Amino acid sequence: MNINLKPTRDGFGEALVELGEKRQDIVALSADLTDSTRAGWFKKRFPERFFAMGVSEQDMICTAAGLALSGKTPFACTFGVFAAGRAWDQIRVSVAYMDLNVKIVGTHGGISVGPDGPTHQAVEEITLMRVLPNMTVIVPCDALEAKKATIASASCKGPVYLRLGRSGVPTITKPGDKFEIGKADTLRQGNDVAIIACGYEVYEALLACDALKKEGIAARVINLHTLKPVDRCAIVKAAKDTGAIVTAEEHSIIGGLGGTVSEVLAQEFPVPIEFIGVKDRFGESGSPEKLFKIFELTAEDIVKAAKRAIARKKMF
Repeated sequence: MNINLKPTRDGFGEALVELGEKRQDIVALSADLTDSTRAGWFKKRFPERFFAMGVSEQDMICTAAGLALSGKTPFACTFGVFAAGRAWDQIRVSVAYMDLNVKIVGTHGGISVGPDGPTHQAVEEITLMRVLPNMTVIVPCDALEAKKATIASASCKGPVYLRLGRSGVPTITKPGDKFEIGKADTLRQGNDVAIIACGYEVYEALLACDALKKEGIAARVINLHTLKPVDRCAIVKAAKDTGAIVTAEEHSIIGGLGGTVSEVLAQEFPVPIEFIGVKDRFGESGSPEKLFKIFELTAEDIVKAAKRAIARKKMF
C-alpha cells in the first residue's frame, strides 16, 4: 500500500479532464463548489463545456437532465449532503425516473469531512441514492480507483452516483488493477471471517486483517466499491466460505453497505454479521482521526467486530 495520502476527489478531477480531452459530449456542472469538488480542473481546461450553477443544486440537476436529453454526458458536482439532501426530488423525478445519463458526483462524504460538522457530513446519502431505481452507486476506496470509477461511469448507461471524500487516503489499488462496475475486488484471502468494506474503510479493513493474522485469524477482505448493482455472488461466497461477516463503512449502517450486505445474506445465506459504521446518529465536528475513534470506525474496532462475528458462528 502507498501511504501517500490523496483525496478520492482528486482522482475524479484528473479523470474528468482526461474524459474531456477524448469526448466532446462530456460536460461538467458545479453548484458553487467548483474548486472543492475538483470540477475546477475541467473548467480551466474546457471553459466552454463548464456550467457554474451557483448555490442552486436543484437547478443544477434539472439542467444536467436537459443536457443529457440533448446527447451530452453531464457530471453534476457538489457536496454529497447537498446533492442527496437538497436535490433528491429532482434526482428522483428528472434523472432516475427518466433513466437519464446523468453522473452525480457527491464529494465530502462521511465524517472525515471533519471540522465542518454534521451539516456538511453526508452519512445518509448512499441510502438515499441506492433506493432509487436505475441508479448506480459507487464508493471508491482511493484516488486511483476514483479515477477508474469516473471513467467507467462515463460509459455506463443511465444515472450514476459517485461518492467521494475530502481528506487524503492511502493508495490501496494499483494502476494495473481492473475496475468493473458491479464487480467486487477481493484484496486478501481468508476463511475465518470476511470483512466487506467500501471507501476509506477498505484501508482500515486491511489494517485489521494484518492485526488478526498476528492472532492466527485469517480474514478475507473485500472491496465492495459498487453498492448498486451489488456483487451478490461475492457476498454469498464469502458467507459460505467463512461463516461470519463484518461490514465497514463511513456511512450510516442503515441502508448503506451494512444494509446492502444484510439484504443479500437474509435472502440467500444468513450468517452472523457485525456492522462497523455510523450507528443512527449525526456526525460532529472534529479532526477525522478523532472522529473515527469516537464513531468506532478504526481497524481496532473492526478487529473486535471480527472476533464477535466469529464467536457467534456457534449460534448458527
